Amino acid sequence: MTKALVLEGVDAWYGAAQVLFGLSLRVAPGEVVALLGRNGAGKTTTLRAIMGLVPRRRGRIEYGGVDLTGLPTHRIARLGIGYVPEDRRILATLTVRENLEVGRQPPRPGAPVWSVSRLFDLFPSLASMADRSAGGMSGGEQQMLAIARTLMGNPSLLLLDEPSEGLAPLVVEELARTLSKLAGEGLSVLLAEQNVHFARRLAGRAAIVEKGRVQVEGTMEAIVADEGLRRRYLAV
Repeated sequence: MTKALVLEGVDAWYGAAQVLFGLSLRVAPGEVVALLGRNGAGKTTTLRAIMGLVPRRRGRIEYGGVDLTGLPTHRIARLGIGYVPEDRRILATLTVRENLEVGRQPPRPGAPVWSVSRLFDLFPSLASMADRSAGGMSGGEQQMLAIARTLMGNPSLLLLDEPSEGLAPLVVEELARTLSKLAGEGLSVLLAEQNVHFARRLAGRAAIVEKGRVQVEGTMEAIVADEGLRRRYLAV
């Protein structure tokens, strides 16, 4: 069964500092939505709030009609939400294949089913280094491994935090092509990203976050076409 992600009026704090202010957002089943904004806008905190990683929050976050409030992160993941954090967190002392096996979960109803061999077809560069230590890989290779390991959990929704950051342009292009194929699998994706051109390759719709609030929502095409909007909210 396909599931929608719904955030309504979400506030979030780190200690005494409030980071999100009444943030509302929706990702429909099979949809790719980009969460755009500068550094510090609240994109990462939004993803962390969904995963139950923010110590204090209020508001409603639901996935497939299930209220995520108060659930521990491992139970949220078991509902079919996969999270690829900005720092990747690959297991450097394990091989590529071993990293993938660590992420293995049973198939989930309504979600694509992934195996090591199928992921090697999707990420050919990983196949060529299956028995290599993950700690010796480049940043781009580690990013692809982090995504592949998350897919081994057979999620129906994938949260990606700044996947293109720090990668060479050619690697970013390769990553965009691979993620486009994933979107074709019917996977829902919420992509937190500063790189508008990368996000444009994947997302049909976008929400711009500034100071912890969704300021603008619209089609990706409309946002890309509005130079004033991009200058106001996205220019560094």
